[in-house]
Amino acid sequence: MKKIITLVALSVLLTGCVRSGANNVSVKAEQLTGHRFVLETVNGQAVPPGEHPADIRFDNEMKVSGHMCNSFSGQGKLSEGKLTVKNMAMTRMMCADAQRNTLDSTIGTLLNAGAQVDLTDSQLTLTTADQTLIYKLAAEAQ
Repeated sequence: MKKIITLVALSVLLTGCVRSGANNVSVKAEQLTGHRFVLETVNGQAVPPGEHPADIRFDNEMKVSGHMCNSFSGQGKLSEGKLTVKNMAMTRMMCADAQRNTLDSTIGTLLNAGAQVDLTDSQLTLTTADQTLIYKLAAEAQ
């Protein structure tokens, strides 16, 4: 019994160390504003760039916009490393690419519920309990 208690205590301690590490510092709005990121993977599955790469942008007032199959936009709020976009507007066209059609729903749900944000070098990661989207910093043109 003492071994189990010791293992549980050690696990909790190690989890605390991981969460408070240097890489887990909350992302600030100014680190995102003025940047465009291109989607590379969703839940570990590659997203081909296609003619119009799926992307996300942040303007100087934290307005979030971009597109998957359709274009989306809304006012973002970043609080304690969590990005939320309530009342997001999105066009509603059907795309030939089934993956892109699915991504419309994914980004809408993810941003409405709020996603944990990690920014490491040129990689932006948006994570919820069910989804992980990984983006790469891109040139502003397009």
